[in-house]
Amino acid sequence: MANLFDADNAPILIPEKFTAGDFVQWKDINLALDYPVSTHTATFFGRKAQGGASEFSVIATSPGNYYLFTIPSSVSEDIPPDDYHWQLQITQNATNNSIVISIGQLTVLGDLDENNTDPRIHAEIMVKKIESLLSGKADSDVAEYSIAGRQLTKMPFKDLIDARDYYRREIVVYISKERAKLGLSTASTIVVRF
Repeated sequence: MANLFDADNAPILIPEKFTAGDFVQWKDINLALDYPVSTHTATFFGRKAQGGASEFSVIATSPGNYYLFTIPSSVSEDIPPDDYHWQLQITQNATNNSIVISIGQLTVLGDLDENNTDPRIHAEIMVKKIESLLSGKADSDVAEYSIAGRQLTKMPFKDLIDARDYYRREIVVYISKERAKLGLSTASTIVVRF
């Protein structure tokens, strides 16, 4: 494995995910062909997919004839774990005109070294919560009741089962995608023997 702190070994693709607190860098060689580093500036912006004020930006440097994007550990540790939309913007230095040339999504993962980090994906959290509700349903058969003029209706057992099964399928899809990225077999892999 190459030393990823070395800019020469920086990946050429924008990361799909990284861990908060990690040193992250990538380079773009092709971008410099159309937008020379001597006359343009490349900036990478990320904003939380659910909206809000959580955002980060990275201005590329040009150690050679390419753009190098670097997020130091001291900066990435302050990026809250979540899904982010990103855009890559090029600015023409002479005119200060800018254009967005690509967009995408990435995920910032929680650092497991931190005390409050929950490594589960959303679907896993929901399955656990729904199963907790289901075990409580087994102990109580009241579907609707009223206290001090306020009415409470519980979610029907069938709806909870359907929701749990939906999130279980989401977990399977997530695991399959992660295994496919690593080149491992998945539930949809067809194995043939000759």
